[in-house]
Amino acid sequence: MCTLIETDRFVLRELGPDDAEEMYALNADPEVVRYTGNGPFASVEEARAFLESYDAYRVQRMGRWGVIAKDGGSWLGWCGLKRDSHGEVDLGYRLHRRFWGRGVATETGAASLEYGFGPLALDRIVGRVLPENHASHRVLQKLGMRRVADQVEDGVVWQVYALGADDRMGA
Repeated sequence: MCTLIETDRFVLRELGPDDAEEMYALNADPEVVRYTGNGPFASVEEARAFLESYDAYRVQRMGRWGVIAKDGGSWLGWCGLKRDSHGEVDLGYRLHRRFWGRGVATETGAASLEYGFGPLALDRIVGRVLPENHASHRVLQKLGMRRVADQVEDGVVWQVYALGADDRMGA
């Protein structure tokens, strides 16, 4: 699979069918999906089918990328960019609980933003967070994103953070 981004501690690479067991396990943890707005895969086979049909890399030149530790090669979860149903590019991340609180989302999120504003030449990237997901609010704030709106989808209120390419000029 194609390595796209490297940070000091991690490699971000394309996800593929070989990641099905990890994706299934990640989404099977109720705490991991608690604030995501979607539930677990029904089976490893369903996760594999999702990964086999995932064409964001080819269609959009971006997507959710597997996060792999350089030290030991552990599969930690995923992070990356995708075009959402509103036509905006969304930064997202999902990690196995044992890796929470270690700066993984912040480090890989920063690398994803660099890729978005660099090679992809995006003007703006957003992040959507449920109000009670305090950890994700902190990650997006550390990344320089600012809360700009509330968005209601299927009766659920999401708080929207954004960062523009122009916002980064002085950084």
